[in-house]
Amino acid sequence: MSMVTQATPAATKTARPPQRKRTQLNPKSVLWLFLARVGFLGLLLGGWQLIATYELVDPSVSSSPGAVMAWLAEALTGSKLWINLQATLTASLMAWVLASVVGTFIGIALALLPRVEKVVNPYLSAFNAMPRIALAPLFVVAFGLTINSKIALAFSIVVFMAINAARTGVASLDIDHTRLAEVLGASKVERFFKILLPVAVPSIFGGLRLGLIYALLGTLTAELIGSVDGIGQQLQEAAGLFQTDAIYGLLIVLAITATLINAGMSGIERKILRWQP
Repeated sequence: MSMVTQATPAATKTARPPQRKRTQLNPKSVLWLFLARVGFLGLLLGGWQLIATYELVDPSVSSSPGAVMAWLAEALTGSKLWINLQATLTASLMAWVLASVVGTFIGIALALLPRVEKVVNPYLSAFNAMPRIALAPLFVVAFGLTINSKIALAFSIVVFMAINAARTGVASLDIDHTRLAEVLGASKVERFFKILLPVAVPSIFGGLRLGLIYALLGTLTAELIGSVDGIGQQLQEAAGLFQTDAIYGLLIVLAITATLINAGMSGIERKILRWQP
């Protein structure tokens, strides 16, 4: 019995695997990769310009890189684009935070309560399979053309991703670890915070990183259906006026924004999970 008592403090400490050795990148490889990516972008823009010059595709559909860049230069110096981008990102961030908190809590709770999970799992699967765009008119009727309708639609998408990520993370726990900690005298709270949660965090964070992009997509969908501001509403306006240069310019802005969001979340994930082997 004394051996169990002495081992208890050690058992309750969170095990930290050795940190990974960072691979040193070859400067020549980095330069080659950068030049290859720039060259590929140049090929895409050159091909696009040829299509526009020789009108291989209907000009009302293809536009041209020059016209798009001109629109972007004008839009970036104005205020309309920035106001709409702020509205879209604000709704996306609010929906993501709310869905992440609610979904992670529900997912962990269901994983820890298998009987309850068996009861509600068919209903969760049914709601998750439902096309969210079909709910957009309902959210517009309920909340009007406000930020709340955009948050509701994005939330309905991301919350299920957070639930599934949390359930998957908890399910990856080795049951032998919890049994050993229980034998060594660790309390339920200690087992949760020092064994279960560290194991589940990588899966949870992966789901949250993907959920942020889907929150942006859900917000844009809501704006396309009905909104008074946002990039989606500006896209709808440009499409109604057949302004293809504006449409392509807005798509480029969205692509850059999503890339920066994904890169930022990946950097935060690497920093938080740097203890992983």
